[in-house]
Amino acid sequence: MNNTSLIPAPLALPADLLSRDQRAVWHPFTPLSDSHKSVPLTGGKGCYLHTADGREILDCIGSWWVNLHGHSNEHIARAIYEQALRLEHVIFAGFTHEPAVRLAERLLEILPDNQSKIFYSDNGSTAVEVGLKMAFQYWHNQGISKPKIAALDGSYHGDTFGAMAVGDRGPFTAAYHSYLFEVEFLPFPDSASVESVLQSFKRLAESGEIAAFIYEPLVQGAAGMRMYAAEVLEALLQIARANHILCIADEVMTGFGRTGMLFASESCATKPDIMCLSKGITGGALPLGVTSCTEAVIAAYRSSDLMKTFFHGHSFTANPLACAAANASLDMLLREACTLNRYRIAERHREFAARIETHPAVLNVRCAGVILAAEIRTNSTTSYFNEVRNSLYDYFLSRNMLIRPLGNVIYLLPPSLFHKKT
Repeated sequence: MNNTSLIPAPLALPADLLSRDQRAVWHPFTPLSDSHKSVPLTGGKGCYLHTADGREILDCIGSWWVNLHGHSNEHIARAIYEQALRLEHVIFAGFTHEPAVRLAERLLEILPDNQSKIFYSDNGSTAVEVGLKMAFQYWHNQGISKPKIAALDGSYHGDTFGAMAVGDRGPFTAAYHSYLFEVEFLPFPDSASVESVLQSFKRLAESGEIAAFIYEPLVQGAAGMRMYAAEVLEALLQIARANHILCIADEVMTGFGRTGMLFASESCATKPDIMCLSKGITGGALPLGVTSCTEAVIAAYRSSDLMKTFFHGHSFTANPLACAAANASLDMLLREACTLNRYRIAERHREFAARIETHPAVLNVRCAGVILAAEIRTNSTTSYFNEVRNSLYDYFLSRNMLIRPLGNVIYLLPPSLFHKKT
């Protein structure tokens, strides 16, 4: 196979593609009245998206935080192509294959050293669902009643029912509130409220009703890239550990180098019992979810009693193509060049933050690793529904930059390995 065999010919889009899209497609997080604003793409390469009208749009957010190495990465594409010629899919109950085993082994090498097994699913929401179900059944298998989960205000853990339940109860979930299970929410631990949050969690933990504490380590993504100190998270985890509460780290967004470390959980001495991964795991090429856990969690399932089995699965569990893409992504992620690129991006973000922090239009600016967030001053409160969101999005897109503000919060989360334009 020669080096150009995977490069397709330029794509000419039908002139009526957008009108056909409006008739047939329902886009996520988009009012139906706005479907006419979708931008038809012919492809992408490196950090750029190519449009049907010849524009090159700089992808500043890793296309919903998934893209680590640039679009149409040839190393990942080749891995998918070669795997597709061997095995595209197989039921993962009763069978196994090399890409899944190799990926699990490699993940366990770089995750916190208390993680012992990998459970595969197909996206971030389901990785969280698996983590929650693991935690609840862990106690159930031991005959212990712990009916509640603890989480932080402002959390976002996904859009399936369990993930919604442990996320922020706001407009996104209003239609479903009566169907969600009971969760104890702690105030977000900003600098002014740390002690009261810790005391609240201590009282809650001592009730004996909390099965698990789920959290986005260091950065709450959808809440506006809200950041909190590793020392605060460590204190919360110590309270959980002292009261026999399982700790679930949702690293769907923060994992794979986004906060500077490979995983944000590395910032704490207390390690999670369960970790949820997705988004960047395949470099953005294919959907894949992973939930890892400790041997202590697994021990509650090691039984000849069939009813203590973890009854969870997906049609595309450990899909060989997705696992091959993830292995190829890890090849690049763990290279020194990629680590240096993440360091350089983080350094540039810090420099830029220092330059704009006193600007009268900037209410707050913060950064962690390759994440930079600037809160824009408006006449309304900071919120996903702040009215400035649409005008900011249109402003940047008109200048060929994909920046999707979270209300009045502008953030950058670019690929960690930049490619030159071709």
